[in-house]
Amino acid sequence: MHRRNGVPLGHSDSLKNMLTRSLGAGSFAAFWQYWNPIWGYALGRYIYTPLQQILPKVIALILTFTISGGIHDLVATVVRGSGAFLFTPWFTLMGLLVVIGEVFHINYTNQPFYRRVFMNLVYVLGCLFMTFLAINTI
Repeated sequence: MHRRNGVPLGHSDSLKNMLTRSLGAGSFAAFWQYWNPIWGYALGRYIYTPLQQILPKVIALILTFTISGGIHDLVATVVRGSGAFLFTPWFTLMGLLVVIGEVFHINYTNQPFYRRVFMNLVYVLGCLFMTFLAINTI
């Protein structure tokens, strides 16, 4: 059965397809449709869907990104043996950017592949940069 990355789970092309499809996506929201499909499925099923039943979809989406960041921070804390607080604000910013992109219909589907890759990397790395600025300012 083919999934978001176009090949069955465990296929040797899974990683290549995930990177190509996510980085080459025509919007930042579409980027997340392809990035880490297994984790995305779990977040959608166990976090986003229950949240959007009680909250507006926009809030549910941002909270899903925030919770995902919190889980990443928890894992980083366990691995490092000390507190980590990078992923939660970073992922929250990316969730906000997804919402902004959807509200303003930001779409670069018609751009060449390399420009779509550039745009998606700018979004991800720009949010990371802004997170570093915020963390080092506080």
